[in-house]
Amino acid sequence: MSNDDERIALFLDYENLAIGARDGLGVTPFDFGPVADALAERGRVVARRAYADWSFFDEDRRALARAQVELIEIPQRMGGSRKNAADIKMAVDAIELAFERGFITTFAIGTGDSDFTPLVHKLRELDKRVIGIGVQSSTSALLPPACDEFLFYDRLPGVEPTAVARRGRGRGRPPVVAVPVLPSAPTVPAAPEPVVPDTPVEEAVPAGEERDPGPLVARTLAGLQRHTDGPVLASRLKRAILRKDPTFDEADHGFRGFGELLRHLESQRVVQLRTGSAQGDPEVSFLEDSSADEDVFRALAEVVAHLQTSGSRPQLSGMKDQLRKRLPGFSEKRYGFNTFLSFAKAARARDLIGMEWDDEVGDYLLNVPG
Repeated sequence: MSNDDERIALFLDYENLAIGARDGLGVTPFDFGPVADALAERGRVVARRAYADWSFFDEDRRALARAQVELIEIPQRMGGSRKNAADIKMAVDAIELAFERGFITTFAIGTGDSDFTPLVHKLRELDKRVIGIGVQSSTSALLPPACDEFLFYDRLPGVEPTAVARRGRGRGRPPVVAVPVLPSAPTVPAAPEPVVPDTPVEEAVPAGEERDPGPLVARTLAGLQRHTDGPVLASRLKRAILRKDPTFDEADHGFRGFGELLRHLESQRVVQLRTGSAQGDPEVSFLEDSSADEDVFRALAEVVAHLQTSGSRPQLSGMKDQLRKRLPGFSEKRYGFNTFLSFAKAARARDLIGMEWDDEVGDYLLNVPG
């Protein structure tokens, strides 16, 4: 392990997150995967604890246990406040860990509750970096400014509010999701991925089940580039991939080493390599010449234009299937995008398509500008 890696302790005010995701986003049970991926890109998570009365979250409990999260039981007591008990226990444990484990550099606090602001201030006084994590609609305005970094769960790659939740908000549009526009690579046929035909929500591929390592490498590289300054070295990229999927082994894909895998992906124009600061540890980036992936965005625009000739604006739902009829094996993940929605927004940022949220249909309507 590199000494440059952050060592992260994760503390989840689980009831706050789960109810916020359910009521604000229609996401239930709470999907811990996007949180784990975001932290894996930032460092090595050495402690994971979640606090709740788990009798209210039976399905969630099993999912968190599979994700190696330690479940701290806060039972409901007669005449007492379960919320206050959970808040106090979580704060005490975090401060205790800060003193007992000096090697921990970063605390990730999952909550939107402003009651944890004093804890954030105290951890920063102890020279700890603090990352906050919360659902945007249920996060106090006081909490994010207190943190070194705050991640809105809504904006994490892989999190998509359901159509029902979006309509129920009554605000005319879903929450804004920050999507980077990154140069990447040309299409290479890949194994078909599960598609939900009537909603933009997509299922994640379970760890270890991707037959093509390109999408995993591209998604991880995109995540590292989003929140770090300077070049991404191959050694750092490999560590981040292993934190996402500890079972990853390039030998399973027919390569003798990670460098050989990267050179293969470079030949497929997924990434490009440059000489790094240390011999044998090249810098990894996406292609500066993005003409190939521009062709894929234009193909999406052509599909939208064709469907638009029927006189109505096509919906985002099902658009991935339509694009695959033109480009068999298409995968947005090979371009560094976690969801097809993110890919479509990248096409919109290039002024190739237009997108508007429609409350009546509960989906985005697409068109070709002009």
